[in-house]
Amino acid sequence: QVQLVESGGGLVQAGDSLRLSCAASGRTFSSSAMGWFRQAPGKEREFVATINWSGYGTYYANSVKGRFTISRDNAKNTVSLQMNSLKPEDTAVYYCAARRYRTSSSSDREYGDWGQGTQVTVSS
Repeated sequence: QVQLVESGGGLVQAGDSLRLSCAASGRTFSSSAMGWFRQAPGKEREFVATINWSGYGTYYANSVKGRFTISRDNAKNTVSLQMNSLKPEDTAVYYCAARRYRTSSSSDREYGDWGQGTQVTVSS
């Protein structure tokens, strides 16, 4: 099992940037693919970005491609999501998730460990 704690959310204006971080502990972090998901009020949880165990494989939702960047530091057991050019439609609770395999996935059903989430609100 991996324990995950997100941080870095907040209230920003459209066009601003935010950097979310997720600190992991427990099972070997470096062997786990990681993902970021989000859930807006009244909507289902959706995929945002994923990164494989090495950090050299990343994949993004079309809605964030070119604006968001996922990265990881296996020495510090952290994964980050740099969010630029934020839009009001990016408003959601953002969740960090860990997968028990090295390869990444965009399906939330493939992730067994989740953080508590951090709120991101983008005003227009």
